[in-house]
Amino acid sequence: MRKSKRKRLEAQGWRIGGSREFLQLSDEEAAFIEVKLALSRCLRERRVRERLSQADCAVRIRSSQSRVAKMEGGDPSVSIDLLVRSLLALGASREEVADSIRRAA
Repeated sequence: MRKSKRKRLEAQGWRIGGSREFLQLSDEEAAFIEVKLALSRCLRERRVRERLSQADCAVRIRSSQSRVAKMEGGDPSVSIDLLVRSLLALGASREEVADSIRRAA
């Protein structure tokens, strides 16, 4: 956000912050969400790199296209366990999974 716009909004009484402040997340909750989003991005990057459609990816991980879309979109119903298992099923190494988590920190 431009500084001028930020100053104008603050002068009008608006508070500027991030989603963490808005949702009042603890450090642990924020870290958990970042890890989950990093794994979601890693899954999408691997699928695109291998030139797989979401439907093709779903066949390889024994799921549905809509579930793959939810996984890539960071849907709250998707577990970290499912993301990790899917990455491994697509051929990701343990090191690649660990690197995506490390980058989230």
